[in-house]
Amino acid sequence: MRTDYHVHMAETGDLDVEYLKTYIEKAKAEGIEELGISEHAYFFDETKAILSNPWVENRRTLEFSTYQHLFDQANEQDLPIKMGIEMDYMPGKEEEMKTFIDAHPFDYVIGSVHWIDDWGIDLAIFRNEYEKRDLHEVYRQYFDRVVTLAHSGLFDFVGHIDVIKVFGYEPEDRDFLRGQYERAAKALAATNTCIEISTAGLRKPVGKLYPDPELLEICKEHGVGIVLCSDAHKPGHIGYRYEEAIALAKDAGYTELHTFTKRQSTKHPIG
Repeated sequence: MRTDYHVHMAETGDLDVEYLKTYIEKAKAEGIEELGISEHAYFFDETKAILSNPWVENRRTLEFSTYQHLFDQANEQDLPIKMGIEMDYMPGKEEEMKTFIDAHPFDYVIGSVHWIDDWGIDLAIFRNEYEKRDLHEVYRQYFDRVVTLAHSGLFDFVGHIDVIKVFGYEPEDRDFLRGQYERAAKALAATNTCIEISTAGLRKPVGKLYPDPELLEICKEHGVGIVLCSDAHKPGHIGYRYEEAIALAKDAGYTELHTFTKRQSTKHPIG
């Protein structure tokens, strides 16, 4: 089976059912059997108490009712689509995040780490920050957040779990990296939180899949489940280089992936 649960629409300004159909048609063409839209939560006014900074406020343009209406229309037309959300995990905001998540009928919720305090780690405008900081400390701080994200129990899976490598800044010390990977995998396994295998990194400066093969192997050893995703920001990204994602999963020993309906997980053989 093939899935794509990490897809965005709001950046284009088109949250309407006709545009949604272009995503669905592309998914069908790629042999993807389940498609989910998981817009960034920071677009919505209702998440201001969770994350607010100048970069975000410049993009916070929607009310959640607009998003819900898209899925209501899709349901009326029997369009096969899952309703998700990608939430920026912010330490100390667990109560606010839970309140937002519980208020809406999501099929699945992605937790992602994009911020270390006020530093947007995957934003090009902040790329030079990597040159100013100790890389080992950056990775420790990032994986601290992955661990607490997992322990929160709020999320169905983690988005691009090692996005911290997005610009190609990676410690050469593999023992250090393994230590970060191990503690993340243990936390994920303890709360039955899955991770995505994402092809988005192949479109980024790092030019690699998320996650690192060793990180994926460690997750497999600990029993962490997987989801296949493209992190598509336009229809053409859907299913992008999925054969490589499937090969990575199989090389790590995975034979099943997860799908979600109303926050309930189901396992399927990898096609």
